[in-house]
Amino acid sequence: MSDTGPAVELSEAEQQVDLPEIGDTTRYDALMQTIRNRVTVRKFDAGYMVPDEHYDMILEAARHAPSGANAQPWQYIVVRDQKIKDRITEYFVAEQRFRAKAKMKFPTPDYRGLATAPGFVVVCSDMRWVNAFPVFNDGSEQDRMYRENAERILLQSVAASTMSAHLAAAALGYNVWWVTAIGQEDAQKAMRPLLDIPDEISVLDILLFGPAAAKPYKRYRKPLDEIAHFDRYNRDHFMSDDELDDWIRNRRHKVMYKDATRVD
Repeated sequence: MSDTGPAVELSEAEQQVDLPEIGDTTRYDALMQTIRNRVTVRKFDAGYMVPDEHYDMILEAARHAPSGANAQPWQYIVVRDQKIKDRITEYFVAEQRFRAKAKMKFPTPDYRGLATAPGFVVVCSDMRWVNAFPVFNDGSEQDRMYRENAERILLQSVAASTMSAHLAAAALGYNVWWVTAIGQEDAQKAMRPLLDIPDEISVLDILLFGPAAAKPYKRYRKPLDEIAHFDRYNRDHFMSDDELDDWIRNRRHKVMYKDATRVD
């Protein structure tokens, strides 16, 4: 017999919400300091040891993220075994070499830095959670459209949780690296046996964090007036196919790896 009682007591849940007065910027200022200083690095001080309580604090932030249907479809595997880190790194280095040989023309990062990360968290999800979102499950064309959106909901949910973890790591003083190039089935096959991950579970991201091996720098960010629209889409910011292709050819490698002074 299923439990149909409330998941939480409402009065207790209401007391857990503690927001500042509207307009008070004290917490906003502290949050923005963390957001602005969440800086990606790709090589860490490998000799640093992450305290266990820091993992707890970072994953505590991750579990409070929003998710579709409040399904919370995320799982986090903390990897402390250096041999496993090295094996995962081997896959990514092989991927890096493949891209170079395949002439993908993508400015792939140096994945050897994965092995240097003191903090190493593999982000997973069970894609069956899409059934917690609006779907028909009848194989119809309408169901296909709803399932496509359900997958987006799941990925957005996990990304929100991962971002919360990144901000918590930055708030603790760590530099971070969000590794996303693991959607390929070969990556899944390579990583699942290393971490005893069931076939139903997908590896979506890797969160790396620790002290940087070299001084980090802030990379280019688009100005607010290029991305903000009010009441309707501002067509001045729409890029044609040619403009987008030009950006990819001539600017992508700059915004990926250079600070703002070296982008234009």
